[in-house]
Amino acid sequence: MVERGSLFVNRSALRAAFPRTIPVMAGYLVLGAGYGLLLQSRGYSFLWAVLMSTTIYAGSMQYVAVDLLSSGASLLSAGLLTLMINARHLFYGLSMLEKYRPVRGVRKGYLIHTLTDETYSLLCTAQPPEGVEAERFYLWVSLLNQLYWIAGSALGGLLGQALPFDTTGVDFAMTALFVVIFTDQWLGRKNHLPALIGVGVSLLSLLCFGPDRFIIPAMAGIALLLMLLRRYVGEEAET
Repeated sequence: MVERGSLFVNRSALRAAFPRTIPVMAGYLVLGAGYGLLLQSRGYSFLWAVLMSTTIYAGSMQYVAVDLLSSGASLLSAGLLTLMINARHLFYGLSMLEKYRPVRGVRKGYLIHTLTDETYSLLCTAQPPEGVEAERFYLWVSLLNQLYWIAGSALGGLLGQALPFDTTGVDFAMTALFVVIFTDQWLGRKNHLPALIGVGVSLLSLLCFGPDRFIIPAMAGIALLLMLLRRYVGEEAET
Protein backbone atom coordinates (compact mmCIF):
# COMPACT_ATOMS: atom_id res chain seq x y z
CA MET A 1 0.00 0.00 0.00
CA VAL A 2 1.42 3.38 -0.98
CA GLU A 3 1.69 5.90 1.84
CA ARG A 4 0.13 9.21 0.89
CA GLY A 5 0.56 12.63 2.41
CA SER A 6 0.97 16.30 1.58
CA LEU A 7 3.33 17.70 -1.04
CA PHE A 8 6.58 16.84 0.71
CA VAL A 9 5.59 15.52 4.15
CA ASN A 10 5.88 11.82 3.58
CA ARG A 11 8.24 9.96 5.89
CA SER A 12 8.56 6.77 3.88
CA ALA A 13 9.49 8.74 0.75
CA LEU A 14 12.03 10.77 2.73
CA ARG A 15 13.55 7.65 4.28
CA ALA A 16 13.85 6.09 0.83
CA ALA A 17 15.30 9.20 -0.82
CA PHE A 18 17.82 10.36 1.77
CA PRO A 19 20.31 7.44 1.56
CA ARG A 20 20.36 7.73 -2.23
CA THR A 21 21.30 11.41 -2.02
CA ILE A 22 24.20 11.05 0.44
CA PRO A 23 26.89 10.92 -2.30
CA VAL A 24 25.39 14.05 -3.85
CA MET A 25 25.30 15.71 -0.42
CA ALA A 26 29.02 15.07 0.04
CA GLY A 27 29.75 16.63 -3.34
CA TYR A 28 27.25 19.50 -3.21
CA LEU A 29 28.31 20.75 0.21
CA VAL A 30 31.90 21.03 -1.00
CA LEU A 31 31.07 22.34 -4.47
CA GLY A 32 28.47 24.74 -3.12
CA ALA A 33 30.99 26.02 -0.60
CA GLY A 34 33.47 26.54 -3.42
CA TYR A 35 30.87 28.53 -5.31
CA GLY A 36 30.06 30.63 -2.25
CA LEU A 37 33.76 31.32 -1.70
CA LEU A 38 34.27 32.28 -5.34
CA LEU A 39 31.27 34.61 -5.36
CA GLN A 40 32.32 36.24 -2.09
CA SER A 41 35.85 36.78 -3.43
CA ARG A 42 34.30 38.95 -6.17
CA GLY A 43 32.55 41.14 -3.62
CA TYR A 44 29.13 39.48 -3.30
CA SER A 45 27.77 38.49 0.09
CA PHE A 46 26.60 34.99 0.99
CA LEU A 47 22.99 36.16 0.54
CA TRP A 48 23.60 36.42 -3.20
CA ALA A 49 24.95 32.87 -3.19
CA VAL A 50 21.82 31.61 -1.44
CA LEU A 51 19.52 33.57 -3.77
CA MET A 52 21.24 32.30 -6.92
CA SER A 53 21.34 28.71 -5.66
CA THR A 54 17.61 28.90 -4.95
CA THR A 55 16.40 30.56 -8.14
CA ILE A 56 19.05 29.61 -10.75
CA TYR A 57 20.38 26.33 -9.30
CA ALA A 58 22.54 25.51 -12.29
CA GLY A 59 25.77 24.15 -10.84
CA SER A 60 28.52 24.76 -13.38
CA MET A 61 26.62 27.70 -14.87
CA GLN A 62 26.64 29.41 -11.48
CA TYR A 63 30.42 29.18 -11.47
CA VAL A 64 30.48 30.76 -14.93
CA ALA A 65 28.00 33.40 -13.75
CA VAL A 66 30.55 34.67 -11.23
CA ASP A 67 32.82 35.75 -14.09
CA LEU A 68 29.86 37.14 -16.04
CA LEU A 69 28.82 39.28 -13.09
CA SER A 70 32.30 40.54 -12.32
CA SER A 71 33.08 41.33 -15.98
CA GLY A 72 29.81 43.16 -16.61
CA ALA A 73 28.71 40.87 -19.46
CA SER A 74 25.59 41.85 -21.41
CA LEU A 75 22.30 40.01 -20.99
CA LEU A 76 22.54 38.73 -24.58
CA SER A 77 25.99 37.20 -24.15
CA ALA A 78 25.02 35.76 -20.78
CA GLY A 79 21.89 34.22 -22.29
CA LEU A 80 23.72 32.67 -25.23
CA LEU A 81 26.45 31.27 -23.00
CA THR A 82 23.86 29.83 -20.64
CA LEU A 83 22.07 28.16 -23.56
CA MET A 84 25.31 26.58 -24.78
CA ILE A 85 26.37 25.31 -21.37
CA ASN A 86 22.97 23.98 -20.35
CA ALA A 87 21.85 22.65 -23.73
CA ARG A 88 22.29 19.11 -22.37
CA HIS A 89 19.21 19.66 -20.20
CA LEU A 90 17.04 19.58 -23.31
CA PHE A 91 17.93 15.90 -23.64
CA TYR A 92 17.58 15.30 -19.89
CA GLY A 93 14.03 16.59 -20.10
CA LEU A 94 13.14 14.43 -23.09
CA SER A 95 14.37 11.30 -21.34
CA MET A 96 12.31 12.11 -18.21
CA LEU A 97 8.99 12.57 -20.02
CA GLU A 98 7.61 9.18 -19.00
CA LYS A 99 8.76 9.41 -15.37
CA TYR A 100 7.27 12.89 -14.93
CA ARG A 101 4.13 12.38 -17.02
CA PRO A 102 1.82 11.58 -14.04
CA VAL A 103 3.07 14.61 -12.06
CA ARG A 104 0.90 17.72 -12.22
CA GLY A 105 1.01 21.40 -11.36
CA VAL A 106 3.57 22.90 -9.00
CA ARG A 107 5.22 19.54 -8.40
CA LYS A 108 6.12 19.08 -12.06
CA GLY A 109 7.42 22.64 -12.25
CA TYR A 110 9.67 22.05 -9.26
CA LEU A 111 10.96 18.74 -10.63
CA ILE A 112 11.85 20.47 -13.90
CA HIS A 113 13.58 23.34 -12.08
CA THR A 114 15.69 21.00 -9.95
CA LEU A 115 16.74 18.53 -12.67
CA THR A 116 20.50 18.95 -12.32
CA ASP A 117 23.09 16.51 -13.66
CA GLU A 118 23.37 14.70 -10.33
CA THR A 119 19.61 14.57 -9.70
CA TYR A 120 19.07 13.29 -13.23
CA SER A 121 21.68 10.60 -12.63
CA LEU A 122 19.96 9.47 -9.43
CA LEU A 123 16.44 9.48 -10.85
CA CYS A 124 17.53 7.49 -13.90
CA THR A 125 19.02 4.69 -11.81
CA ALA A 126 17.21 4.74 -8.45
CA GLN A 127 13.75 3.23 -8.11
CA PRO A 128 11.43 3.93 -5.17
CA PRO A 129 11.01 0.89 -2.92
CA GLU A 130 7.71 -0.93 -2.66
CA GLY A 131 5.11 1.10 -0.79
CA VAL A 132 6.64 4.49 -1.67
CA GLU A 133 4.89 6.70 -4.18
CA ALA A 134 7.24 7.43 -7.07
CA GLU A 135 6.20 11.07 -7.36
CA ARG A 136 7.09 11.87 -3.76
CA PHE A 137 10.32 9.93 -4.03
CA TYR A 138 11.33 12.09 -7.01
CA LEU A 139 10.34 15.22 -5.12
CA TRP A 140 12.39 14.34 -2.06
CA VAL A 141 15.48 13.45 -4.09
CA SER A 142 15.19 16.77 -5.94
CA LEU A 143 14.51 18.84 -2.82
CA LEU A 144 17.26 17.29 -0.72
CA ASN A 145 19.83 17.82 -3.46
CA GLN A 146 18.90 21.47 -3.83
CA LEU A 147 19.02 22.00 -0.06
CA TYR A 148 22.54 20.55 0.00
CA TRP A 149 23.62 22.97 -2.70
CA ILE A 150 22.02 25.96 -0.96
CA ALA A 151 23.59 25.02 2.37
CA GLY A 152 27.02 24.64 0.78
CA SER A 153 26.70 27.99 -1.01
CA ALA A 154 25.76 29.75 2.21
CA LEU A 155 28.56 28.06 4.13
CA GLY A 156 31.15 29.02 1.53
CA GLY A 157 29.99 32.62 1.44
CA LEU A 158 30.11 32.90 5.23
CA LEU A 159 33.55 31.29 5.42
CA GLY A 160 34.80 33.60 2.71
CA GLN A 161 33.70 36.61 4.73
CA ALA A 162 35.31 35.33 7.92
CA LEU A 163 38.55 33.78 6.59
CA PRO A 164 40.92 34.54 3.69
CA PHE A 165 40.88 31.87 0.95
CA ASP A 166 42.82 31.37 -2.25
CA THR A 167 40.10 30.42 -4.75
CA THR A 168 42.50 29.27 -7.49
CA GLY A 169 41.27 26.00 -8.99
CA VAL A 170 37.96 25.99 -7.10
CA ASP A 171 35.97 25.91 -10.35
CA PHE A 172 37.54 22.52 -11.25
CA ALA A 173 35.50 20.93 -8.46
CA MET A 174 32.49 20.45 -10.78
CA THR A 175 34.58 18.37 -13.17
CA ALA A 176 35.78 16.24 -10.26
CA LEU A 177 32.18 15.57 -9.17
CA PHE A 178 31.19 14.42 -12.68
CA VAL A 179 34.08 11.95 -12.66
CA VAL A 180 32.96 10.57 -9.28
CA ILE A 181 29.35 10.16 -10.46
CA PHE A 182 30.46 8.42 -13.65
CA THR A 183 32.71 6.04 -11.68
CA ASP A 184 29.93 5.27 -9.19
CA GLN A 185 27.48 4.43 -11.96
CA TRP A 186 30.04 2.30 -13.78
CA LEU A 187 30.79 0.25 -10.66
CA GLY A 188 27.17 0.00 -9.59
CA ARG A 189 25.61 -1.23 -12.83
CA LYS A 190 26.18 -4.25 -15.05
CA ASN A 191 24.98 -2.37 -18.11
CA HIS A 192 27.88 -0.24 -19.37
CA LEU A 193 26.50 0.40 -22.85
CA PRO A 194 25.06 3.89 -22.09
CA ALA A 195 28.33 4.95 -20.46
CA LEU A 196 30.38 3.69 -23.40
CA ILE A 197 28.08 5.48 -25.82
CA GLY A 198 28.43 8.69 -23.82
CA VAL A 199 32.21 8.53 -23.69
CA GLY A 200 32.61 7.47 -27.31
CA VAL A 201 30.29 10.08 -28.81
CA SER A 202 31.75 12.81 -26.61
CA LEU A 203 35.32 12.02 -27.66
CA LEU A 204 34.33 11.87 -31.33
CA SER A 205 32.49 15.20 -31.06
CA LEU A 206 35.46 16.74 -29.28
CA LEU A 207 37.76 15.71 -32.12
CA CYS A 208 35.35 16.89 -34.82
CA PHE A 209 34.04 20.16 -33.34
CA GLY A 210 36.67 21.23 -30.82
CA PRO A 211 36.41 21.94 -27.07
CA ASP A 212 34.20 25.04 -27.48
CA ARG A 213 31.49 23.49 -29.69
CA PHE A 214 31.27 19.79 -28.96
CA ILE A 215 28.62 19.72 -26.18
CA ILE A 216 25.47 20.14 -28.29
CA PRO A 217 26.43 17.67 -31.07
CA ALA A 218 27.65 15.21 -28.43
CA MET A 219 24.37 15.33 -26.52
CA ALA A 220 22.37 15.02 -29.76
CA GLY A 221 24.44 12.01 -30.84
CA ILE A 222 24.13 10.33 -27.45
CA ALA A 223 20.36 10.84 -27.38
CA LEU A 224 19.99 9.47 -30.93
CA LEU A 225 22.07 6.37 -30.25
CA LEU A 226 20.31 5.64 -26.98
CA MET A 227 16.94 5.86 -28.72
CA LEU A 228 18.08 3.60 -31.55
CA LEU A 229 19.61 1.08 -29.13
CA ARG A 230 16.90 1.39 -26.49
CA ARG A 231 15.84 -2.23 -26.90
CA TYR A 232 19.35 -3.56 -26.35
CA VAL A 233 20.02 -1.20 -23.48
CA GLY A 234 16.81 -2.34 -21.81
CA GLU A 235 17.66 -6.00 -22.26
CA GLU A 236 21.11 -5.54 -20.71
CA ALA A 237 19.68 -3.56 -17.80
CA GLU A 238 17.36 -6.41 -16.89
CA THR A 239 20.08 -9.07 -16.75
